[in-house]
Formats: sequence, structure tokens, C-alpha cells
Amino acid sequence: MKTNRPEHGGNIYRVSKETGIPAAELMDFSASINPLGISDKVKEAIRAELDNLVHYPDTGASELKQKIAQYHNIDHASIICGNGSTELIYLIPKALNPGTVLIPSPTFSEYEKACNLNSKLQTSNFKLNEENGFKIIAREFIEAMQGCDMAFLCNPNNPTGDLLSKEEVLFIAEAARESKCFLVVDEAFIDFCPADSLIGHVLDNPYLIVLRSMTKFYAITGLRAGYGVFHPEIIERIKEFKEPWTMNTLAQKAAIAAIDDKEYAERTMDLINNEKEFIENGLRDIGIEFLPSAVNFYLLRTGDSGSICQGMKEKGIIIRDCSNFRGLDDSFIRVAVRSRRENEMLMSGLGKLCGQDRSKEETWK
Repeated sequence: MKTNRPEHGGNIYRVSKETGIPAAELMDFSASINPLGISDKVKEAIRAELDNLVHYPDTGASELKQKIAQYHNIDHASIICGNGSTELIYLIPKALNPGTVLIPSPTFSEYEKACNLNSKLQTSNFKLNEENGFKIIAREFIEAMQGCDMAFLCNPNNPTGDLLSKEEVLFIAEAARESKCFLVVDEAFIDFCPADSLIGHVLDNPYLIVLRSMTKFYAITGLRAGYGVFHPEIIERIKEFKEPWTMNTLAQKAAIAAIDDKEYAERTMDLINNEKEFIENGLRDIGIEFLPSAVNFYLLRTGDSGSICQGMKEKGIIIRDCSNFRGLDDSFIRVAVRSRRENEMLMSGLGKLCGQDRSKEETWK
């Protein structure tokens, strides 16, 4: 069992110090951030707000909540905004105080870390099967959920990229209601497949919680912006434990501008779809197995992830060593989808380090 705190992707400053390569010259495939970068409209909104930094932020993020409510056609009173969705991941177990929490593996490591802060809380590991591509089978998840007070479900899942359909997650959510188990659905990457979001169904189910991140799709990672949607029966319990001013003024204004920038969203989807095709073809040519992905990253099975990550690092390319994900070993790495020039460099580096003459038949179905 892994007890150390997992290290996430995106630590370009540490890699810069290790390699001597300036951070601005590193190509970061370890964090799955929109390669378009920050939109011009977001930059304009940030510049326009600089003089207002002498004031405290709006602790309730009221303007942003109204914008989110309009965007999703939901009640603004059901929304809590936070310093990234990770703040809410830590807030929910603290506020709802479950006894036993079900967590799949592999998945985002902060669920388990947040739960482990409460010494009285027990976590139950739902191990996903490599033979079927680490897919979550709804009926099996529901069976494992019995007797639990809370369950975390990352959809699409990180680091696998696998997406459960809306119908499958609604099936799980209904079972959660029947067994009085809070189901926390983390939709951090759902902007890449928005039709499968459950955000419009929270009002119908007091045991359903949906979290959203704005750092991946809108590339405002350094500002930290996220939100959760909660049923009226529990939202006041969550608010009682929330610290004030966790979402700063610039993050609020940037998030509003990002939601309004429809043209940016369209360009993002076109770019990601084109580059995913390029990456998949490149991986097949090299002979690297990869999981089908609904989002902007891929889980690859390469073997000896440590040496591969080190070799790529020396070329100025950062990829995610997945050996510290519960449920994975040193056979796996994760790579993000970036610009064509960067993706070409990624394919070239991987080809030299782990390309080999082997069958193209994929074992993950």
C-alpha cells in the first residue's frame, strides 16, 4: 500500500532546476492543459481587474455563480466556487463526515489523500482490471458501493481517459440514492465530452454531487478555478466548513471571461481532435500500446517508466510517470495532447526510447 503523498504532473520548476533547462523551454506533457493557452479575452479580463486587487474578493463569487448557472441552466444557489475543484475534494469529506468511502484505482490521488486526513474515516479500494482497460463497470461499482457512505467517481477517469456514459453514471447515482451513499462525480475533464455531464441532474438526487474544474480546458491552471454543484439538502452543511476568500478576484473574473469565450472553446475542440488523431497514429507506428481516451491525454504502457521519463526529461520533454498511482506499476506513463510541433517532438523522443518491432495488436479492448 502506498502511503507517501503522490507527486502530480506539471512541476516544471523542479524539472528546470534538475536539468538546467529554462522552464519556458520545457515541453510539459505531464499536465493535461489546453495547448492554446490562456485566451485573449481572459487576459483582457485580468488586466481590467488589476486595480481592484486592493479590495477583498467576493467571498461568495456571486457574479461567477450567476454565469455558471446561466451556462448550465441550473440554480445559482446550488453552486459553490473554489480554489480549483481540489479545494472541494478536501472540503466534502470534512463537511459530510462519512464513515467509509469507496475510491477506484487507478484514479486521481487527491480523493484518498483528502479522506486520509480524517483518522476515523476508512477508504475502500475498488481495483480496476487492466485486462479490460481499467474500465469501470457500473454494476460492479454499485455492488462495491454497498455499505459505503460516500464514493468518488472521476468521469472521464484520470489517468485512464475512460468515459462512462451519462446513462451509466445516472444508473450509479440512482443506486447511490437508494443506499444513501453520497456519490461525488468529478467531471474535471468533462468539457471535452460535455454531453455526458450530470450537472443538470443534481437537483433530482440529494446524494449526487458534481465537481468541475476550469484549469484543464481553459488553461487557467495557475489561477485555480473550480466549482461544485450540490443539492439544497446538503449545500449549507458544505458551506459551514468552507473558508472565506479562497477564490481570488482574478480567478473569478478569468473564469467568467473563459465561459463567455465560445470561439476559444470551438478552437480547442478542433485542435484536440486533430492532434489526438496524430498522436494515436504516431503511437501505433512506434508500437506503443495506449488506452482509447475521451479526453486530452493518453495512458501508455511502455515498461520502465522511470528511465523513459528520465530520458525524455533530458530532451526537455516532461511526461507523467504513473507508477505512483494506486493500481498502476512502472509499466505506465501518461502524456497530454499538445500542439503539433510539440506532439512531433514527443513522438520522436518516444520512438527513440521505446519504439520497437512488435505486433501492432492492442491488448486493451
